[in-house]
Amino acid sequence: YQRRVRGSLHSVQHLILEMNTLTLLILFCIPALILAETCGGNCPSNDCHSCRCGTSSQVVNIADWCAKYSGWNQACCQCIVRHESGGNAHAQNDNTNGSSDVGLWQVNSINWSSCSGGVAPCDPTTNLQCAIKVWQWGGNSFRLWSTCGACGCC
Repeated sequence: YQRRVRGSLHSVQHLILEMNTLTLLILFCIPALILAETCGGNCPSNDCHSCRCGTSSQVVNIADWCAKYSGWNQACCQCIVRHESGGNAHAQNDNTNGSSDVGLWQVNSINWSSCSGGVAPCDPTTNLQCAIKVWQWGGNSFRLWSTCGACGCC
């Protein structure tokens, strides 16, 4: 009888240990999965595969950053940035073709090798330099941004 009680007690202890392990997995893994998809709010589409610009937002003054380049129309630049990132320098969007857009101007990963050494231009200064290049590649216009029509800036 004692052997069965000890065996049952061991089984209960083992079951409790397994339940605690499962609880810990649920508590830590599910939020990590959610955080990876939203990148702490940097990925508004909630489907990002990795958080290239981290999990904390960096909201900046859009007008100040657009003004750092005098070659483009300031109103168009501000509209593009508002539509693309809302002024969050760490904004990210993963596209259906496998590419990613990051930063204030949502510079596409196809362009990173030509403007940021192949890495995600998450800091505003690098993102600005990339955006200027993309703007120039577009014939000194915002036509290469999908939001140019909404801003009347194509």
